[in-house]
Amino acid sequence: MAEKFPDKIPVFPLRSAIFFPETNLPLNIFEPRYLKMVEKTIQSNGVLGMIQSKEINGDVFDVGCLGKINSHKKTEDGRILINLYGLTRFKINKEINNDEPYREFLVSYDAFRNDLNQNYSINDSLFNKIKENSKRLFERQGMALNWGQLSKLKRSQQIYTLVMISPFSVSEKQKLLEIPKIDEIGKTFVDITNFSFFEDSNKEDTIQ
Repeated sequence: MAEKFPDKIPVFPLRSAIFFPETNLPLNIFEPRYLKMVEKTIQSNGVLGMIQSKEINGDVFDVGCLGKINSHKKTEDGRILINLYGLTRFKINKEINNDEPYREFLVSYDAFRNDLNQNYSINDSLFNKIKENSKRLFERQGMALNWGQLSKLKRSQQIYTLVMISPFSVSEKQKLLEIPKIDEIGKTFVDITNFSFFEDSNKEDTIQ
């Protein structure tokens, strides 16, 4: 890989928080264990992993995203406000027993080498379908989005951002996160939204 990322990383498990490369994730850190994690991360290499947690026994999914803390601010009441910039996705190999209040894992980045390739091939037809379905989805959900600002981003960033903010289930977002290639993410995004439109139309027909 063009850049060497650490094999051992601290991980912040957070349900429903999906995070992709090339995107920004602002976080409000207030739990003591994660305050310690963030403080130590800032003092070292500045990177930590975000991963979705499951409902049972504190388990986490196998795939998350490594982020770099590129800004941080401590508040008067002791919280830390940070911004994470997505670097690359990772797959968990195993959890490490440590003496810290937070969790650390050994991870691999091999399955997501394309995250570092900036020459994404996303054809116009697929990209336009993603945007068309997104607008329809957000309108149905009553969600407002500044499409002008979004269009200023690279295509890859637009797709990742739409996945992150879409009202999908935890399992659907995780499924999208685990797909290595961005064009396949886009196709799956279209499939999920098409299925939700189909379900909604069936409900409307039933009510009528």
